[in-house]
Amino acid sequence: MLDFKVTPNERVGVADIDPADISDVIILGGGPAGLSAGLYAARAGLSTYIIEKETLGGQVATTGHVENCPGCLAAPGIDYAERLKNQAVEFGANIVYAEVLRVELSGNPKAIHTTNGKMLAKSVIIATGASPRKLDVPGEQEYRGRGVSYCATCDGPFFKDKVLAVVGGGDAAVEEANYLTRFASKVVIVHRRDTLRATKIIQDRATSNPRIEFRWNAVVEEILGDQKVTGLRLRDVKTGNRSELPVDGVFVFVGMNPATKIFDSQLRLTSDGYIITDDKMQTNLKGVFAAGDVRHTPLRQVITAAADGAIAATYADRYLHGE
Repeated sequence: MLDFKVTPNERVGVADIDPADISDVIILGGGPAGLSAGLYAARAGLSTYIIEKETLGGQVATTGHVENCPGCLAAPGIDYAERLKNQAVEFGANIVYAEVLRVELSGNPKAIHTTNGKMLAKSVIIATGASPRKLDVPGEQEYRGRGVSYCATCDGPFFKDKVLAVVGGGDAAVEEANYLTRFASKVVIVHRRDTLRATKIIQDRATSNPRIEFRWNAVVEEILGDQKVTGLRLRDVKTGNRSELPVDGVFVFVGMNPATKIFDSQLRLTSDGYIITDDKMQTNLKGVFAAGDVRHTPLRQVITAAADGAIAATYADRYLHGE
């Protein structure tokens, strides 16, 4: 957990909360969606609790530099997360550090069972996020934010005229490779098969793009670097031969893992595990909303997560007032 300055509205644990107390809204997750929801809910006068098990800010807190958040000063992601947290707390949101073990969402009130006890609420906003699948190779964690990225929109502009690698062969990987050629001098798609899995139109754009090259039948065994990424060590899955690919950065797109395991028996999910909502962020259960990367959405960015959180809190407020 990052060392945020603790304010009076933050609590480590919930031992001082009477289990009989029922709050207006409990928000699961303290990323941009959860903190934005907390800001809007508390500002509306709702008794609001944000439960976060690890780091406030979610993925943005581990981002080296945020510059595509409209109206925000370009700054490290942790600074943005701290400002957003302070706003939510200023309006009365309570932040609880705990892990959610089990939820009961169909009843009224809803019950949230955590490592620090049970909490009850009239409404729940789920903002547990999604995390990029990792390669789990040496150098990946060490150089995250120093050449290793999982978001082309976030980090592509930092690699103007550089050589980049994109790992993956699905729609996301190939689309992002095309996007990265707006900045990079060359993008090498590294794929473990000899054909792409992306849809044909997306493949055609990549194969006709003069800045894109392909390294087929290859897997990354190690990300190399010296203070920042300098290359990849690859292994040919057919021959076993190893080689090095000099690059200035690597973008990993091998899928996402939405944090929805504890909800799958209660909420409607897509085939790949994302929560299905309407445009008011309402799930299939009354009084239960979802916001940010955890829900089925075409774009996963700080601005869309924050907007989702604002919408979810607004309609949670209306739900609580019978509107």
